Amino acid sequence: MRTESVHHAHDHAQEATANKVFGFWLYLMTDCILFATVFAAFAVGRDQFNGGPTGKDLFDLNGVIYETSCLLISSVTYGFAMLGAYRNSRQQVLLWLGITFLFGLGFIGLEVKEFIHLVSEGDGPSRSTFLSSFFTLVGTHGCHVTAGLIWMGVLMFQIGVMGKELTPAYMSRLTCLSLFWHFLDIVWICVFTIVYLMGVT
Repeated sequence: MRTESVHHAHDHAQEATANKVFGFWLYLMTDCILFATVFAAFAVGRDQFNGGPTGKDLFDLNGVIYETSCLLISSVTYGFAMLGAYRNSRQQVLLWLGITFLFGLGFIGLEVKEFIHLVSEGDGPSRSTFLSSFFTLVGTHGCHVTAGLIWMGVLMFQIGVMGKELTPAYMSRLTCLSLFWHFLDIVWICVFTIVYLMGVT
């Protein structure tokens, strides 16, 4: 009887985790719509320079490549964190989440540096429709990465300080954050290609 109740509780926990992950997939679909909208706005405004600088005048691909490398590497390190979670190793999860956090923070730091440089040169979002749509698109992605970093920091605190083991609840949170983080990588590849690469050609 006790064995049956343990199996029932385990099955219930797995079902709850599956439901949470499915619900998060639905959220990501709505986020796809959001990014599709800002990409469309950028497509409309990308040639509206109002006599101001173009992407070729403004963008430093070397800096953007560093940003891209930080985010792509962080996706790999998050994968290692998930492998540690499947092995039920809190130490590995915390180690790789910490490394992922640092790469994500590096990405945000480089993006903020780029924004500050553009604004200080008088090329802020009010300069032209092109720059307005650029700041909106890249800034929206940056806000998502920042939210992901906050989420990651909270999760690291919970696992490191409050969690003695990786329960199904923690696994579902790690899985949802994994989906979110990899989704942001995919969006950034689109931003890098459409905004930066096509902007300098």
